[in-house]
Amino acid sequence: MDTMPSHIAPPVSVVMPVRDEEKYLASSVDGILAQGYPGEMEVILVVAPSGDATQRIAEDLAAHDERIRVVSNPGATTPRALNIGVEAARHDIIVRVDAHGELAPEYIATAVELLERTGAANVGGVMDARGRTPFEQAVAVAYTSRLGLGSSSFHLGDSPEGPADTVFLGVFRKSDLQAVNGFDVSFDRAQDWELNYRLRQSGRQVWFSPRLKVTYRPRSTVSALAHQFFRTGQWRREVMRRHRDSVSLRYLAAPLTVAACALGVVSGTVGVARIVRGSGGGRGNRWLVGGWALPIGYLSAMGVGSAVMRRAMPRSVRERLPLVLAVMHLCWGAGFLRGLPRNHQDAGSDQPPLMG
Repeated sequence: MDTMPSHIAPPVSVVMPVRDEEKYLASSVDGILAQGYPGEMEVILVVAPSGDATQRIAEDLAAHDERIRVVSNPGATTPRALNIGVEAARHDIIVRVDAHGELAPEYIATAVELLERTGAANVGGVMDARGRTPFEQAVAVAYTSRLGLGSSSFHLGDSPEGPADTVFLGVFRKSDLQAVNGFDVSFDRAQDWELNYRLRQSGRQVWFSPRLKVTYRPRSTVSALAHQFFRTGQWRREVMRRHRDSVSLRYLAAPLTVAACALGVVSGTVGVARIVRGSGGGRGNRWLVGGWALPIGYLSAMGVGSAVMRRAMPRSVRERLPLVLAVMHLCWGAGFLRGLPRNHQDAGSDQPPLMG
């Protein structure tokens, strides 16, 4: 795409929620400024209380570049930061970025062109997961595989440009965000999906384009990945609880897998114990022991699926892929079955409406 001339490029406000990002903040901001967007641009760093040097680095960046502003996010959560940033923005076009994300060349210019051409309320694209270590690379493969995260267009990037249910991050019109009261601050996670749901319910359009790519850095340890996916499963259930028309059978695959594997383990353990004690009928015990076929069959399927996956990857990555897939599926499913604590479900949004 040819960069749009500066005399027709509308001004944009880039909003970045920031917390504990001393390692990445400076390079992330440099990446935004290096986009070379031809129109006027401001970068709003919405900084939450941090346990490192994030606040100092943000203020230093703002002191050396008048395009950068720092505002405070005492509430600390991502949706609150986004609403604060939108409220502080001077321009109508809002570009949402994350401190860990790396925008593709001309991402902002391409997104603005799509926003102007389609009339959509939000345009976004592909979460391009890329790891550095073999484990992170295995996570990236799982993110972009149908065996991993299913069929979401912003994970796979293989869908054509057009209307979508949701997209990764996004570029919005401030007026459209204000019309639906911005991000729901009661959603610690899944706030993007929930916002896009309300935009679509209001008659507005969410637009996906594979030309818009943001590099995403996956979790680097099993424990971090497990925590991430457990929480994601909890919040997916909450989205479905609040918005019943968003229920989809594909979201039930992981919790059903967890339930089946758990049932198989319990059944198999009881069967083995009964055989060791010499109690009960022989055939009944064999049926109980057969329950082990459920978890063993699932894990075997992950191993075979990883082995036959038609994608070039180092052996060290392919060897870690079954573990990564199992952690994703089982933790997501367990989180979905657990759901959020009742006190969190009952907590409503106390965020005041975005002002017009």
